[in-house]
Amino acid sequence: MEYQIGQAVYSKSGHDKGTLLLVVSVAGEYVLLADGKRRKLAKPKRKKIIHIQPTKYVDEDIAEKLTQNAYVLDADIVKALKKYQEKSVEK
Repeated sequence: MEYQIGQAVYSKSGHDKGTLLLVVSVAGEYVLLADGKRRKLAKPKRKKIIHIQPTKYVDEDIAEKLTQNAYVLDADIVKALKKYQEKSVEK
């Protein structure tokens, strides 16, 4: 599966197993992930794509800002992940 910037994913391995994260950057077989709390945008987690579980949710606002190198706050990432969690609970 192809990963996109702004996509919500779950970690499948490591100390952050089960954590919901947002894709900040995609580079080959690696992605950079942040959650806005433990993993900030200033120091995102580098993880192999085989160690993450994708979701179908992509936050378009965050994706657009990240691709245009616009200013994104860690709070914006927290809000985007919270929005995904609320949508998944409704289903």
